[in-house]
Amino acid sequence: MAQTQHIRNFCIIAHIDHGKSTLADRLIQKAKLVDDRNFQNQILDNMDIERERGITIKSQAVTIPYTAADGTEYRLNLVDTPGHVDFSYEVSRAINSCEGALLLVDATQGVQAQTLSNMYLALEHNLEIVPVINKIDMQAADVNSAKKQIDKDLGLDSSTALLVSARQGTGVDELFEAIVERIPPPKGDPASALRALIFDCHYDPYRGVVVHLRLFDGKIKKGMKISFMSNGSVYEVETTGVFKLALVETGELSTGEVGYIIAGIKTVSDVRVGDTVTGADNPCSQPLPGFREVKPVVFSSIYPVDSNDYEELRTSMDKLKLNDASLIFEKDSSAALGFGFRCGFLGLLHLEVIQERLEREFDQSVIFTAPSVKYKVKLRGGEEIMIDNPMEYPEEGRIESAEEPYIRASVITPTDYLGNIMTLCLEKRGVQTNMTYLDEKRVEMVYEMPLSEVLFDFYDRLKSTSRGYASFDYDVSGYKLTELVKMDILLNGKAVDALSQLVFKGNAYDRARKVCERLRDEIPRQQFKIPIQGAIGSQIIARETVNALRKDVLAKCYGGDITRKRKLLEKQKEGKKRMKMVGDVELPQNAFLAVLKAKDE
Repeated sequence: MAQTQHIRNFCIIAHIDHGKSTLADRLIQKAKLVDDRNFQNQILDNMDIERERGITIKSQAVTIPYTAADGTEYRLNLVDTPGHVDFSYEVSRAINSCEGALLLVDATQGVQAQTLSNMYLALEHNLEIVPVINKIDMQAADVNSAKKQIDKDLGLDSSTALLVSARQGTGVDELFEAIVERIPPPKGDPASALRALIFDCHYDPYRGVVVHLRLFDGKIKKGMKISFMSNGSVYEVETTGVFKLALVETGELSTGEVGYIIAGIKTVSDVRVGDTVTGADNPCSQPLPGFREVKPVVFSSIYPVDSNDYEELRTSMDKLKLNDASLIFEKDSSAALGFGFRCGFLGLLHLEVIQERLEREFDQSVIFTAPSVKYKVKLRGGEEIMIDNPMEYPEEGRIESAEEPYIRASVITPTDYLGNIMTLCLEKRGVQTNMTYLDEKRVEMVYEMPLSEVLFDFYDRLKSTSRGYASFDYDVSGYKLTELVKMDILLNGKAVDALSQLVFKGNAYDRARKVCERLRDEIPRQQFKIPIQGAIGSQIIARETVNALRKDVLAKCYGGDITRKRKLLEKQKEGKKRMKMVGDVELPQNAFLAVLKAKDE
C-alpha cells in the first residue's frame, strides 16, 4: 500500500490535437506497463471511434509505478483528458480527481482557445499547473514564441516549462521528476470515515457496474459494506483494484488513491457519476461537492429503426449513460417514427459519437431527428415556456415573442486568415465585441452569436478557412430576441413530424430548399407524382417533385382509331388521381438519414 506522500494524482490538459494521448503513451511505455510487442498508439483510447478520428472522447485513468532518482518509489495516477470543446465536462471531472495538471502547449501552434479555458478550469480547483512545451522535434516548432505566449497569455512562468517531444520520448525522464517534485501529494485522513468520489463507471456484462473512484478520506476493502450518498443504496464490495491498462486487484484502496470497485451492482440507475461513496456502518457527515450540473446545448430525438427494439434501446441508453454522464434523455414519441427518446448533448460531435457508440457497442439501428437548441417562447397570456422540440411549438397566433440562446465565442487565429474568419462569423449572424492582438502574428476575436448557427458546420468551415490554425471555444452567455418559425416538410400534402425544424426566419428558405432537394434524391418513385414541400404555417416556401413512374398503357394499341388511345390515357389519368388520394408514401430510412446527417454545405 503506497503511503499518501508517495502518491501523485495528475491529469494532462491541452487544446485538441496538442499531443496529450501521445505523451500518455510515452509515460506508460517508460514505466514498462506494456511490452513493445503489445503496444499500440493511443493506448488509453480504448474505443474504435477514438482511434479512427484521432481524438480522445473519454478521460481514462492509469496507475504508473515510478522510481525517482533518489530511489523512492511513487505511484502516479494519470488521467488522460479530451481536448475537444464538446467534451469539456470529461475534463472537469478529471480535474476534480487530481492535485496537479500538465498543461501541454504545442510548439508549432502555441497557446490556443481551449488551452486557456482548460487552464482556468484547473485554477478554479487550485491545481498545481506544470507547463509543458510539446512537439519540439517538429520543423515548424518555435519554442521561444511558445514561451512568450505562456508568460503573456497564460500568466505562468515559462522558465519552469519543460521541453518535450512526446513522439520521440525526449524530455520524458525530466517530466517524471517534475511530476514528483512539483505536484503536491493528496491530503486526507486514512483513519477517518470513508469518503470517495465516483468520477466514472463502465458496465461489465458479467460483473455488473465497475465504479471508478478517487478516495479523499478513509479506506475501502473487500467485504466492506458501502453506501451511495445520493440514494442510500447499500452494497458489499467484492473486489477493489487499480487501473494498469487492465484492472489489477489490490484488495484495498487507501486515502489519495485512484482505483475501482466491483460490488455486484446490477441496478444501473443506482450509480451516479459525481456521487459520494461512504461506509454503510460508519458514514461520513458531508458528501463531497461532486461536479457542476451538465448543461446540454443540442437536442435531438432518437428512435429505433424497428419499433420492436424500443426496450433494447432503453437498456442500451442506460448503460451508455453510466459511461457518459453528460448524456441526458427522456421518453418521446412521434407519429412517423413511434416511441423513442429526447436527448440532450454537449455539441454536434457528442451527438455523432453517441450515435456511433449505440451502433457499434450495442448493435442498435437508430434514427436521429434534426438537432435543435432550447428556445424561450413568451405567450400572449404572459406565460413563458422552454422549447427544444418542434412538436411542442405553439400556434403562431399565441406567440408574443421568442428568444434563442447566444454564445460568447472566442476565436484565436493567425492574422493571415482574419478576413475570411470575420466573413464567416458575420454570415453566422455574429456580432464582434472584442478584438485583441496577442502578438504580431496572432489575434483573438470575441463574437456574440446564436448557438443554433454554430451547430451545423461552423467548426468545419472555421478549420478549412484557416487551414486548421484557428482555434475556437465558447460558453453560453444568455438569450436574445429572434424571429423564430416552425418549418414543416410536407410529403404528398401530409406533414412528416420527424422532419419539422425550428429555424431563424431568414434561414428558413435555404434550409427548406436543401431538405426538399435531398428528399427528392432519396424517395423511390411511385406510380404517381409526389410533391415534397417546405412550409411555414400554410405558406409553401420550397418545392421539389418526385416524378411518376410511367407505365405504357398504349403498348397493346397498335394502329386503330385515336379515340381508343385517348380512352386508355383518360382511364390511366383517373387511376393515378385516385392513387394519389389514397396512396401513402413510405419514407425510407436512408431518406431520414440523408436529411438529418447533412450539414449545410
